[in-house]
Amino acid sequence: MKHPSSREFFAYWDEQRGTARAPDRSEIEPGAVRELLGDIFVLSYDADAGYPFRVAGTRVCALLGCDLKDRSFSALFTPDCRHEIEGVVSAVAEEMLAAIAGITATAQDGSAAHLELLLLPFNTRAHAPISLTGSLAPFESEPSLLRDFRLTSWRYLHRPEGLVPRALRKLAIARGFMVYEGFR
Repeated sequence: MKHPSSREFFAYWDEQRGTARAPDRSEIEPGAVRELLGDIFVLSYDADAGYPFRVAGTRVCALLGCDLKDRSFSALFTPDCRHEIEGVVSAVAEEMLAAIAGITATAQDGSAAHLELLLLPFNTRAHAPISLTGSLAPFESEPSLLRDFRLTSWRYLHRPEGLVPRALRKLAIARGFMVYEGFR
């Protein structure tokens, strides 16, 4: 992680999770990261809606020139990068892995702006919608309105030992009556 905002938010998230793979959403206290709130957002894990923003900090909204609530996160990216960012979001939410990414965007004047994206999962609970959090921080002090985000690099952080595959974890979360297809 290169951006101080990313490092601070990750350190707080890591402290809150303790020995768990991810903290519960209720364990993240906005007052504890007050100075970072402008760069922080929460996404709803809804692939059909493009992972809409549930909430976004003032600096994140200012970078895009609008309130981002209910707007698609993946639509910020160019069409050729959307599949890749959607894969990263899915892995963060479903595998509960933290991810860091370098992003290049086009500023209003046509110049390139460089940002750092941090994506962090919340612990999943049965019958509760899945969401994830993160931060988006520019390296330039005050870039103008940004568009056409492109992933330039990304990696997962602290991949835990003994990772349970996504399909098995979904079965472990399922509650109640389940029908399994089988042979006669």
